Amino acid sequence: MIKKIFKIHSKIGLHARPIGLLVNTVSKFKADIWIAKDGEVVNGKSIMGVLTLALEPGSEMEITIDGEDEQEMLQAIEDLFAHNFYEDEFEMKKKKKEWDKQQSGNK
Repeated sequence: MIKKIFKIHSKIGLHARPIGLLVNTVSKFKADIWIAKDGEVVNGKSIMGVLTLALEPGSEMEITIDGEDEQEMLQAIEDLFAHNFYEDEFEMKKKKKEWDKQQSGNK
């Protein structure tokens, strides 16, 4: 069993897109995961459960992972946090799509 605390550094907290990415990532593993914040504990493989935690900027979540591939799951979660849930790449793609749409309208 592994326990680790993660601090939310994102300026807007963890909203639906990064939580969906987290849930999709951990669901690929066999291990169980529980996420806790302020005494509330939810199944980390449940998007609705994780959304109810309201993981705002500066808050902390404690994860508990238990199972045969717990180390691999922890590494995958650490990678998401290290890359800020790929928010920068997502925003860049969104802006490029908007720009392309504007450019196609100017022809």
